[in-house]
Amino acid sequence: MTGRFAPTPSGRMHIGNVYAMLAAWLSSRSCGERMLLRIEDVDKPRVIAGADQLMMDDLRWLGFDWDNADSPMYQSRRTERYEYALECLQNVSMDESMQSVLYPCFCSRADIRAASAPNEGDGFMVYPGTCRRLLQDHPEEVQARLAQGDQHSMRIAMPQSSPDRDASFDDCVYGRQQYDLPREVGDSVIRRADGLFGYQLVVVVDDLDMGVDDIVRGRDLLRSTALQMWIRHCLLAGGFKPECGIVIANPEYAHLPLIDNAAGRRLAKRERSLDMGALRARGVTPEQIIGFCAWLLRIRPTSEPVTAAELLNDFSWQPLHTNHPDRALDPEDPNTPQWLADAL
Repeated sequence: MTGRFAPTPSGRMHIGNVYAMLAAWLSSRSCGERMLLRIEDVDKPRVIAGADQLMMDDLRWLGFDWDNADSPMYQSRRTERYEYALECLQNVSMDESMQSVLYPCFCSRADIRAASAPNEGDGFMVYPGTCRRLLQDHPEEVQARLAQGDQHSMRIAMPQSSPDRDASFDDCVYGRQQYDLPREVGDSVIRRADGLFGYQLVVVVDDLDMGVDDIVRGRDLLRSTALQMWIRHCLLAGGFKPECGIVIANPEYAHLPLIDNAAGRRLAKRERSLDMGALRARGVTPEQIIGFCAWLLRIRPTSEPVTAAELLNDFSWQPLHTNHPDRALDPEDPNTPQWLADAL
């Protein structure tokens, strides 16, 4: 199996990143398999210069390694691959009324919010299909707007009929997952109106090119996994050829409980007291950080210091599968070590 860790270089590593990296690293290394590093810097406005080097320094300090250490993948250097992926998707027809599975969308975020029904509490908004209907009913209007240069994103259409509309997978932590793609996911942006490639497209292309079949990430991306399965299907149907030379049919997925701060909000990089720069400056050791993250993952019953390598023989998803509520960094919890309580 091949795993990957794919941070965005928007700041220093923090506890949440380490927790995710530890899980991904253990999942692949405990099986004696490959671990790769990808720098997800395609969203240029979020990138901080030099953050990639600081993150890699933090990872090495924590005791992690990766097989492409001499040449980590950078999304910002892969524009040609993403353009190629769009060409492949253009080759895929949804039905007789659409030229391809892709279509232009002229809607603003305000338009989408106004036309969308309230959805689940994960912040996900299902696109109401406004421009898809426009293309089906008035293709001449779409062509005219494109000809005059109206700003637009590109969306991938979801299948409307079974069995394609039902996406299901078995998650190592959360068990069986099933999504109705048009109702619960909706047509999704794969190239933004500003020209940047969408996250949902580039991660599928990258994972295919790297031969990744062991995907570990936060549970907030469970629904995105269903979408990415459809994008993967369409890419391969359109003739996409992975750089690694092999096609991974069914990756293994493990989605992690999220980590909340003391106020109950998801841990973010803006909480500087918990990033590796601040913790290292205060004398916190790698073993202390790894030990706490191992406890968050329920690999160990306490947060006692330990190295990442010492966890390899004991690694299993079963404890997290059995007990997976989101985690809260609570200074009053007896398992919260003093160095972390002081930082909260």
